[in-house]
Amino acid sequence: MSRYSINEFVKQTEQEDKGEGFFELETPRMLEVNLNGQVWAKAGSMVAYHGAIKFVREGILEHGLGTAFKKAFTGEGTSLMKANGQGKLYLADEGKKIIILNLQNEAIYVNGNDLLAFEPSIKWQIKLMRKVAGMMAGGLFNVRCEGTGMIAFTTHYEPLTLRVTPGQPVITDPNATVAWSGNLQPEFQTDISLKTFFGRGSGESIQMKFEGEGFVVVQPYEEVKMKATQG
Repeated sequence: MSRYSINEFVKQTEQEDKGEGFFELETPRMLEVNLNGQVWAKAGSMVAYHGAIKFVREGILEHGLGTAFKKAFTGEGTSLMKANGQGKLYLADEGKKIIILNLQNEAIYVNGNDLLAFEPSIKWQIKLMRKVAGMMAGGLFNVRCEGTGMIAFTTHYEPLTLRVTPGQPVITDPNATVAWSGNLQPEFQTDISLKTFFGRGSGESIQMKFEGEGFVVVQPYEEVKMKATQG
């Protein structure tokens, strides 16, 4: 149905409590946080809220990294905000699909630009991809989330999870890589033939190589960001 009366439209699209707890998917692209305390969320991801909620922004690269990196990286993808209070908070990020994971004393790495929100019980740490900082425009850092609690991350369109098994490494494009299991440490490699084939920039020639046992999540989209410059 594409034509509605106002009453029909409101009934079809209104917020609905599903009783799923702290994180609820209102739609595949809208996250509801039933807040009673604190949550970490991507800066700029607040769409709406009701209740008594206050927001404090914190630079993600200021969390445990030296001042040398503070000026080198800019943009919405490099910061988090804390939401404190009671009420319902609605988060979204450029209409991307939202995935909720309930970690059970587990760890996962998420691309810094794709992490949407997580419970305060989750320990988080920034991991800078130093080897590619000067070579590629996007995906310079990722966030290691560990512990017990819920996290939410986003993907452009439907994600695909690839198993990594001993002797069967998985190679990915960094700009399409969203998340991977906490025990994997990707290596970066350059494919000269790919660079020659594409003939534009160096991003296409850099690949992430996952070896061992675990998984890696990719999206059918290359999330190329403007190259960060020092200022």
